[in-house]
Amino acid sequence: MTTSTKSATSLNQEALYKALGADLDKVKEAKTYKLEVPVESEQGGTVTVGGRVVVMLASNNYLGLSNHPRIREAARKGLEQFGFGMASVRFICGTQTIHKQLEEKLASFLGVEDAILHGSCFAANEAFFTALFSGDLGMTDYRDVIYSDRLNHASIIDGVRLSRIAVKTTDARPYDHNDIEMLSHMLAEDESKGYRIKVIATDGVFSMEGDVAPLPELIKLSKKYGALLFVDDSHSTGVLGATGRGTAEHQNVFGQIDVYSGTLGKALGGAAGGYIAGKKELIDYLRQKSRPYTFSNTVPPPIVAAAIEAINILQEDNSLVARSRENTAYFRKEIVNLGFKILEGDHPIVPVMLGEAAVAQDMSRVLLEEGVYVRGLWYPVVPKGEARLRVQISAAHSKEHLDRALHAFERAGKKLKVLSFSNRIS
Repeated sequence: MTTSTKSATSLNQEALYKALGADLDKVKEAKTYKLEVPVESEQGGTVTVGGRVVVMLASNNYLGLSNHPRIREAARKGLEQFGFGMASVRFICGTQTIHKQLEEKLASFLGVEDAILHGSCFAANEAFFTALFSGDLGMTDYRDVIYSDRLNHASIIDGVRLSRIAVKTTDARPYDHNDIEMLSHMLAEDESKGYRIKVIATDGVFSMEGDVAPLPELIKLSKKYGALLFVDDSHSTGVLGATGRGTAEHQNVFGQIDVYSGTLGKALGGAAGGYIAGKKELIDYLRQKSRPYTFSNTVPPPIVAAAIEAINILQEDNSLVARSRENTAYFRKEIVNLGFKILEGDHPIVPVMLGEAAVAQDMSRVLLEEGVYVRGLWYPVVPKGEARLRVQISAAHSKEHLDRALHAFERAGKKLKVLSFSNRIS
């Protein structure tokens, strides 16, 4: 018996571009083509699209700081005093004082010893995993392991993949989403393997679901089995907890997380930049071993100055955190009363579940026509059959903004016949 395999055919440039175009046509036919909508204004509770003012429900601007007067003024002063950029990496061209100031401020805010800035949280997550497992630390004949929640952000997934490619002694052990029993079994099962470094990696808040990692249980497991607990709190810092210090404060375990990663591109001003925060020895090690840190320009001074001011605002007054929470509770209750199905929670990420990608795409289009900017998400970003609109609520929203959005959802839901009234909240 013989088996035949289809051999690859070399593509010249013309054939390559033709194949790319054909593949894009398939994506468009399936209504999964991601369209970018030009926004003609600054970010806020509303934005201007096509000359019309629409309610913005697709931004990570949770505290409304991306256009806050104090943030704009801090960025302006940062630009005037420190310039537009460093034009190189920090160990070559020097570290500006505000970069060190922001790192110290982040560490204090998060309850850890030190922090290191990266160009983005994506870069920071990749840097952490590849750097941590890159050295032998004076040991031979060892293996390391990373236990990672299956719904972790793509940057953690890529960081794990890169570390395994770069260092063949690293194992990956994914566990089902927030499944403490499964993770506990895996850790116990692996005790006899004698792993050198163990890391439990999780999002603090999962960006597609808006749900929260069970940090108290993860802390117990990390201590029991001698693992580092790594938490990407990008969607939580500035958002959850009484003073906006994130998932740990929200769950009364503040100060018990080994390593944080996070971003300056969401609640803390909404521009760009990321960080790793934890023990001083770890951060010093990353300064030496992190390739994205060593070989990439650092965060521009205006963004650094604005991020410092964002933390100042949070430390002075928690009213924006409270307003975000109130707006979220109101929208979550009323969207369900309209007949939409959402994933439960208390985070400003409110997934409105629609099932199929085409429905999510159509719903997003109709809502924009009705004056609301919100985007659909579908496979492979979320599991097949779980397409949704990811609504994101902000402290920048007034009640009038939210009511306008809710009325638009009602009209669009009736038009596309996606409403159900079985889950109304009294």
